[in-house]
Amino acid sequence: MSSSHPAPRALSNLLFFVAALVFAMVVVGGITRLTESGLSITEWKPISGAIPPLTQADWQHEFELYQATPQFREVAGPAGMTLAGFKFIFFWEWVHRLLGRILGLVFFVGVGWFAVKRAIPKGYGWRLAALFVLGGLQGAVGWFMVMSGLEGRTEVSPYRLSAHLLFALFLFAALIWTALDLRQREPEPARLTGWGIFALGTLFIQLMLGAWVAGFRAGYVASTWPDMNGRFVPDGIDWSHGAAFALTHDPFLLHFVHRWWAWVVVAVLVLFARQVKKLKGARGASIAIHSAFGTQIVLGILTVLSGIAIWLAVLHQATGALLVAATVWGAHELGRAK
Repeated sequence: MSSSHPAPRALSNLLFFVAALVFAMVVVGGITRLTESGLSITEWKPISGAIPPLTQADWQHEFELYQATPQFREVAGPAGMTLAGFKFIFFWEWVHRLLGRILGLVFFVGVGWFAVKRAIPKGYGWRLAALFVLGGLQGAVGWFMVMSGLEGRTEVSPYRLSAHLLFALFLFAALIWTALDLRQREPEPARLTGWGIFALGTLFIQLMLGAWVAGFRAGYVASTWPDMNGRFVPDGIDWSHGAAFALTHDPFLLHFVHRWWAWVVVAVLVLFARQVKKLKGARGASIAIHSAFGTQIVLGILTVLSGIAIWLAVLHQATGALLVAATVWGAHELGRAK
């Protein structure tokens, strides 16, 4: 793409719109997890599954399929779930999957239109194809996650849950990075610098810890801050299988590490944002980074103090995605300068 030609903003806008759909999926995915809705649809039907049950008989059939799962037999059933309650959790999982279908369709049709018009800049065809494949793989990872909760478990595997979320955020970041590349007038795409790798890597660890906290329900083990149930290091950590096992399985330790690694992330992002701020025209990215991590810290604390109120937990996850976007923006600005 020559610097003498205007950046293809229309294609860039399409990718930003698709990224917004990924963001919506992350938010709805958080609601799905917190309302225990993820296992309500027990079959994967890519085409016909877009249509929800339309008759009472259809609803009863779907409910019977759910009643055969360990989650219903051991958790929802004893709690007295009715067909009305099932319809509520079914709705959120259906919306989550519907967004995935819409996302894939918008991307495929939109990029296809630009391809027919020969409006895709040189060197971007393979990147757009890779983004489409990533989107498809994300759907496969999502079903792989659901499968873990249909047999032998009352919930999905925390590790598959974290893979599903991190994969979505990686796709979100890749879409934003490519859209930003398309907007710039420099002939070469931005490169990932050392500072960018450092900031994104530190943030990745925190996002993975957060996904594990969610998967192991570790947020519920303490509702006080900055202490955990009256202690800095909480009672209840099981060290019997070793430190590595505890760090990847124990809810108390996961909650503790997630809390305090957040401040490592803050320190790194403050230094990172200073590097970004030095660049001409990059002040907006620096402000976005500071605003996102500041809001995220406050929401994290409030979520803990609330005993994991659903609306606060969803906002916490949504702001985490916005923090990814802001950090990617900053890394891209540094990459342009490089």
